[in-house]
Amino acid sequence: MASKRDYYEVLGLKKSASLDEIRKAYREMALKYHPDRVPHEQKKEAEEKFKEISEAYAVLSDAQKRALYDQYGHAGIDQKYAQEDIFKSADFNTVFEGMGDYGLGGGMFEEIFSDLGFDIFSSGGRGRQRAGRQRRGRDLEITVEITLEEAVEGTEKTITVPRYETCAVCSGSGARPGSKKTTCPQCKGAGRTVVSNGFFQLAQTCPRCGGEGSTIQSPCSECNGEGRSKVTRKIKVKVPAGVDSGSHLRVRGEGESGPAGNGDLYVIIEVKPHAVFQRHNNDILTEISVTLSKAILGAEIEVSTLYGKVKMKIPPGTQSHSVFRLKEKGVPDLHSNSIGDELVKVNVEIPARLNAQQRRIIEDFAAASGEEISAGNGFTDKIKRAFK
Repeated sequence: MASKRDYYEVLGLKKSASLDEIRKAYREMALKYHPDRVPHEQKKEAEEKFKEISEAYAVLSDAQKRALYDQYGHAGIDQKYAQEDIFKSADFNTVFEGMGDYGLGGGMFEEIFSDLGFDIFSSGGRGRQRAGRQRRGRDLEITVEITLEEAVEGTEKTITVPRYETCAVCSGSGARPGSKKTTCPQCKGAGRTVVSNGFFQLAQTCPRCGGEGSTIQSPCSECNGEGRSKVTRKIKVKVPAGVDSGSHLRVRGEGESGPAGNGDLYVIIEVKPHAVFQRHNNDILTEISVTLSKAILGAEIEVSTLYGKVKMKIPPGTQSHSVFRLKEKGVPDLHSNSIGDELVKVNVEIPARLNAQQRRIIEDFAAASGEEISAGNGFTDKIKRAFK
């Protein structure tokens, strides 16, 4: 029999970890290894990992059990507690509070762990025999790239989703059409076997029928007895205006099939970088260049926005790097009716070379301003420095 790993090592914690750190580590690992959130081929491994981290949390989150473990290690826990009693008084509900969308929230732990093969609340008359308890299908996650324009306007995307669905040949029974399931000879149809140990009972999923209470003599040739088959579907997803990279869209019922219904599909949005605009929350940032004469005299210039080109006035004496605001030319807020703004940074262009007429005009301007001009004093450079 393989020896148990150190509980602190299992959760990736130091022995000095606080209760909040223990809860946080367990919550993150439970989301990662929950059997409903991993590919089907990794399910068995995830179940074992989920049991391991849950046992580690049950001990380390309980002050009395943790003190006993810190002093005597696994031997102290095993000597004092039966397997199912390790989980008594452990506060799993607080860890998963507010996480119902992930199938882990508010009082769900008992059902989850029972699905993995243990009735951890079986002592004290609270145990339940649940043959073939039905579960919904696994949730799926897929990333979709969209443009900034699509994020602003909203769009509809058709995405390709590989998933398991109820087998069309056997209608999910797993048995070859025309054949029937038979009562499991090991659990007599209960779906669970019970091992007694003094005053305690440990109820465990029947290893022969996997908790179904029945066995298949002639498996379906299409799904090999699993009741599901891998298919690829094209699904249309409406993307609302205002989404940003990291936004999650939940499409109910478009996950994998299960006896108690389909799981959900979570679409993660990734907005591609734009060549002209940058997004900052709901505002859009852009830059535009204007000539020296327009900056000095003022002008009306044309500016590109995500909604088309608009006219924008710049006042006389505009300095380089000045920022102007175009109201409601940004991104719609995802949760309200407000719209962000477009912030336009103005860069003043200084000519690198002047012809004779231009130079004479600039020299006249300098003289009128009281500046002394002599050949080779780099007056153009002075102008460049003034507008940096």
